[in-house]
Amino acid sequence: MTSANTASTSTSPRSFPAGFTWGTATAAHQVEGNNWNNDWWEWEHRVGTRVKEPSGDTCDHYNLYPQDIAMLAKLGFDNYRFSVEWSRIEPEDGEFSQAEINHYRKVLEACHEHNITPVVTLHHFTTPRWVAARGGWVNDSTADLFARFSEKVAKSLGDGVGKWCTINEPNMVSTIGYLLGEFPPGTKSREARAKANEVFCQAHIKARDAVKSVSSAPLGITLAMQEYTINVDDESHRKAAEGKRDMAWDGLEDCFLEVAKGDDYFGVQTYTRERFNQDGRIQPDADMRTTIMGYEFRPQALEACIRRAWEKTGHVPIIVTENGIATSDDAERIEYVHGALEGVLNCIQDGIDIRGYTYWSLMDNFEWMYGYGPTFGIVAVDWKTQVRTPRPSASWLGRIARGNALLPRNA
Repeated sequence: MTSANTASTSTSPRSFPAGFTWGTATAAHQVEGNNWNNDWWEWEHRVGTRVKEPSGDTCDHYNLYPQDIAMLAKLGFDNYRFSVEWSRIEPEDGEFSQAEINHYRKVLEACHEHNITPVVTLHHFTTPRWVAARGGWVNDSTADLFARFSEKVAKSLGDGVGKWCTINEPNMVSTIGYLLGEFPPGTKSREARAKANEVFCQAHIKARDAVKSVSSAPLGITLAMQEYTINVDDESHRKAAEGKRDMAWDGLEDCFLEVAKGDDYFGVQTYTRERFNQDGRIQPDADMRTTIMGYEFRPQALEACIRRAWEKTGHVPIIVTENGIATSDDAERIEYVHGALEGVLNCIQDGIDIRGYTYWSLMDNFEWMYGYGPTFGIVAVDWKTQVRTPRPSASWLGRIARGNALLPRNA
């Protein structure tokens, strides 16, 4: 077994397995612009929420996708994970827009034109207003509505899709939206969070069955995962701290790790860790490095989460479907990704089946309640002109993708 602390003692590049995939990701509402018919647009404009600013035009990726996909290919990546917007394709119950289906087919065609494999996410945080008005993710019928939508998309686009993701981070929608009240619908209830988790799990199962009935492309779900560690001053408090951590796992991860056992892959999405003492979560210490998001700078978290996902899913193959950092210092971005990729290599060396790495995000975008402040992109965006400027991290990670081997941070 390889210790997580023994990586990169050699000066020669560490190679990834043949066929390992390299991509970046976006989400429709964060980059397309003017997705007015979903619950998030309404939430952005609702008085009293903590959303810093509305999404508006964002990156105008809806119109500029040809140049963005060409740029992605030129940088050296081989896949692109993006989402289709449910509220565009089905603007009202049972009314499907052929024009919007045609739009997303053109996005797929642009990917194939540049030898980019499209990884299509069917739900990335946003829900049509008409679904939200019926109770959203605490209404059992939403699982069936989502399965119907997923089947329609698969029948319409499936021949061009390389991989499917049913739902992006359902645990974040259920927790932040139904327990903490900071995402739509703004509910603050443990019972509502538990019900939303249940409906999301059913939605995944039903959508998986619907999509797989018409498409042979690999399918999975993605989960927001954090490394959870115990930090107690007195060892007599360890059991209580572990209990708090296990409660968090139970509400945030466990049901989704269980439901993923029938999938072709599992998408791990990790940015940081959270520490627990006997009272629950504790904030980063004052002397810890933190990111624009307030997260602890912790690239090692990815390795820990991969190992947990591998164990808890019963060895479903892993794809890192999101990992990245919001920073104004691009050298720090390279440092973070380098550390995260060392952890991926450690896991591979220990026999864990990891099939790809996806950086979040291709470009700076609308970061939900934080607006346009956090800069996750390997490509900068000028919000006045929509000019894209690749950062040094884009070229660095692109060279890693081309060579399928981890380069030094200064290469």
